[in-house]
Amino acid sequence: MSEIHFIVEEAPEGGYLARAVGVDIVTEADDLPGLHAQVRDAVHCHFDEGEMPSLIRLHITREEVLAA
Repeated sequence: MSEIHFIVEEAPEGGYLARAVGVDIVTEADDLPGLHAQVRDAVHCHFDEGEMPSLIRLHITREEVLAA
């Protein structure tokens, strides 16, 4: 695996929640720099040395509701 993808959403209680696509990894953090560290740590913990992806891709979504 050369890269791993995460879908990142703003958590309802604040902060961010990241879920990997196709792999059972979920992590969260209060801010984006913290999330970057948490995602890296989770990937390093999940994969063995020879299987670890070389690239982590974050797809950050944000929902906004506007009054019509």
